[in-house]
Amino acid sequence: MNRESLPVAVAGAAGRMGRMVVQALLETPGMRISGALTLPDEPWIGQDLGVVTGRPPLGVRVTANPETAFRDAHVVIDFTTPGALDAFLPAVRATENALVSGTTGLEDAQFAALETLAGEVPVLWAPNMSLGANLLKALARQAAACLGPAFDLEILDIHHRHKRDAPSGTALALAHAASAARGEPDPDVVLRRRGVIGPRGGTGQAGVGVLRGGDVVGEHTVYFFGTGERIELTHRVADRMAFARGAVRAARWLAERTPGLYTMDQVLELDGEPDAH
Repeated sequence: MNRESLPVAVAGAAGRMGRMVVQALLETPGMRISGALTLPDEPWIGQDLGVVTGRPPLGVRVTANPETAFRDAHVVIDFTTPGALDAFLPAVRATENALVSGTTGLEDAQFAALETLAGEVPVLWAPNMSLGANLLKALARQAAACLGPAFDLEILDIHHRHKRDAPSGTALALAHAASAARGEPDPDVVLRRRGVIGPRGGTGQAGVGVLRGGDVVGEHTVYFFGTGERIELTHRVADRMAFARGAVRAARWLAERTPGLYTMDQVLELDGEPDAH
């Protein structure tokens, strides 16, 4: 594959994140949009993707047929919904495309389907595609390994009022990554505290708090509470283009991989384990 002309299909191309992926692809030298998938019964089916996204024509027609959208691609970028992902995974397999997916809220059966697909094509799933969020995870691992179980681990997840899943996949990935780094690969992730609960649990506990409101794109803080001191590591997203640009970077990297299940840690050459789900 010539890195200077990588054809990419966008799933959910007319949606909020899909439009941003389109923009990121157009901004990135050496990337070419080869297909655009949308849901059935949408009004823009058959229209030019450029016109749909407020640009001059791009020569790419929006379709609800996954195999049509993916047939000329080498990588598919997906920011859709769990149901939409289920519907088009067979077409990814049939067209032998690599898949970069940032869809969250997946069930265990859907993760199993991604793992099965990864036996045939390269697959990268991440709960957060932004470069900063993945660096935060690496820093949390480093801090956890250094501080050890003497410091209590807590995570705060803040998102806009419309986010459907809670806690975020990023918050859970941070909890598992930090816990594993201090020798607790299967932490007791506490999602709710209420009433008379007594003292905080043991060293294997990781608390995750959730706030939802306004138009917050995404914010995560990892706290390490010690005796007489605490460390806070925070990442804030002000523009969803951060997710789109990270996905495009991942697509370029994944295009040259063999079948397998990959992570953003590998794209960024960070040490780490696969994201928890």
